[in-house]
Amino acid sequence: MIGGTAKSSDRLRIRRKIEALGTKLTLPTVTRALGVLEGEHTSHRAGGGDEFMDIRPYEPGDEARLIDWKTSARSGRPMIVDKERRATSRVWMLMDVGREMAGGCANGERAYEVAANALRMFAALSLRRSDDISLVFGDSGSITRVPFNGGFARFEHVLDHALDRRWDQPRHLDALLDYARRLRDRSCLLVIATDETALAERHVEVIRMLAQTHPLVVVDVAVANPFAARRAGRRVLDAPDHRALPAFLASAANAREVDTHRAYVAAALNRELTRCGSTMVRAESSEDMFNAFVALVSGALARTAYRQGGVGR
Repeated sequence: MIGGTAKSSDRLRIRRKIEALGTKLTLPTVTRALGVLEGEHTSHRAGGGDEFMDIRPYEPGDEARLIDWKTSARSGRPMIVDKERRATSRVWMLMDVGREMAGGCANGERAYEVAANALRMFAALSLRRSDDISLVFGDSGSITRVPFNGGFARFEHVLDHALDRRWDQPRHLDALLDYARRLRDRSCLLVIATDETALAERHVEVIRMLAQTHPLVVVDVAVANPFAARRAGRRVLDAPDHRALPAFLASAANAREVDTHRAYVAAALNRELTRCGSTMVRAESSEDMFNAFVALVSGALARTAYRQGGVGR
């Protein structure tokens, strides 16, 4: 746990940017990029059903589950069959609220603040399309689903209230992922938010399995390197017992080792998610998270324009 606080003016500014995002952009482009299946009504998008809309080669970013293997066998390469279907428009947002999420990022924000702002970005667009949102918060003490109905302002109120907590329970990411695995709605979008220190190789494997059965986004908050922060003169406490990090441990070699390990785990997770047509959004601040989200949407716009222009078909 690394000391430091972000300015309230910065928090207000990023929230205003998120709210503006919801009024300027539409969600269909985002859902196309992430492989989200739409609400319980006939919709002109990919994902199953009886009416064929298009047959095209598989492209990077497409969902692996949409590959039609019979058509691919005839063509000699992976092919996507876009169909008109009836779908359920639901988003499940699962957030790690273990005490480790109260740790600091490089700019002084808490990890849970960055993760919460990422959820706000998804909510701002999902609610504009009238999607159903379910919020789930998990630590070692409990896994709690928080009822939600209303617009974006109500979403912010519910989220803020849920995060106004003691932050005294350790995380239990395994239980949170197990909750996600038990969701029966295979067309719902899963957004799982945690920080990079939570992710072990066993979690990457479970997340890979989830990505094969659900449209999935992992929000990965990059927290401050404790050894680098201690070398810079910041106060660093161990989350379980609040003991201060001894100065003699704050070596450049230890800092490099932490950076290397975190980069390895993040790259492994991103590789697995990309292989399954899902997405990871990783950032060390709310501002960077916002920029990464906008880049994700911009990429969807570019791919949509590319396909509509018939390039490469």
